[in-house]
Amino acid sequence: MRILTDLRRLHWRLVAAALAWILALAATAAAHEIRPAYLQIDQTGPTRYSVLWRTPLMSGMRLPVVLRFADGVRNVTEPAERDLPDSVVERRVVEATDGLAGKRIEFVGLQATITDVLVRVKLANGTVSTTIVRPSAPWFDVEAAAGRLEVARTFVAQGIEHILFGYDHLLFVLALMLIARSWRALLLTVTSFTAAHSITLTLATLGFVHVPGPPVEAAIALSILLLAGEIIRIRRGQQSLTAQRPWLVAFAFGLLHGLGFASALADLSLPAGDIPLALLFFNVGVEIGQLLFIAVVISIVAFARALRLPRLVGQYAFSTATYAIGIMASVWFVARVTGFIV
Repeated sequence: MRILTDLRRLHWRLVAAALAWILALAATAAAHEIRPAYLQIDQTGPTRYSVLWRTPLMSGMRLPVVLRFADGVRNVTEPAERDLPDSVVERRVVEATDGLAGKRIEFVGLQATITDVLVRVKLANGTVSTTIVRPSAPWFDVEAAAGRLEVARTFVAQGIEHILFGYDHLLFVLALMLIARSWRALLLTVTSFTAAHSITLTLATLGFVHVPGPPVEAAIALSILLLAGEIIRIRRGQQSLTAQRPWLVAFAFGLLHGLGFASALADLSLPAGDIPLALLFFNVGVEIGQLLFIAVVISIVAFARALRLPRLVGQYAFSTATYAIGIMASVWFVARVTGFIV
């Protein structure tokens, strides 16, 4: 009797921990909804450069980051701003007598934010360099040349970062793992999800499919909620297409999640010439991040099994995880629907 009482107490502790995790997750997810800033510099003459500087809006306010060029770089035209629904775009032409190669460009105020800056520089000789500037080092030095390896590294990093901070996508993958009943089923299910979101990511990024972002984000949250309900049905022994063919459900919902990935890549406002390369390596980064997450979950489960806890504890933990996924998805769904309806 005492053992049962202790297990019940442990159950409620798990529930309390899950609720605390949900609140922390919601706060962090909200913080990481800020889109990256974008700087594009194109050399138009021996000493002149066209500059496009886009800063995202945060709660309707412009991100407090100022673009600063090195000494010796002057404005040929004054900055002209254009307000967009989610950002402010500034254009100007600058001149550097001895060129921008080797000079430093700073983002004053970036260190006080959690926003990255994607920088693309195209020189007159055809050299194109792409890099990510982090708040911890808010500057970059213009290079005379950059290889494709640097471009690959940049977009792989963007893909990994997006999936690891894309808590809705991770919760969906976690739900898929809870449904799979064997290693073979898990492999087939995750592969189907990967194939599906790769298809729509490609089609949307290349412009063949266009769906507004807010409804897609709301639908993604709904897909997680529906999957949580399917997990409960399966645990109760009810017949379900999800239980019989989880790979089919993963593929169907994966098409939807791919549109969400495409929205993240589109936020980088890349020129058309960069899209194929960016698409390839961004997708690679997403898959790496997804595999890392799956590996962590499997490691946690293996560790729990090694502890040889009572079976009842595992059942409570499974139920708690399922309801936590459902609660979080419900919160996201209501918030996202309210966001584009109100």
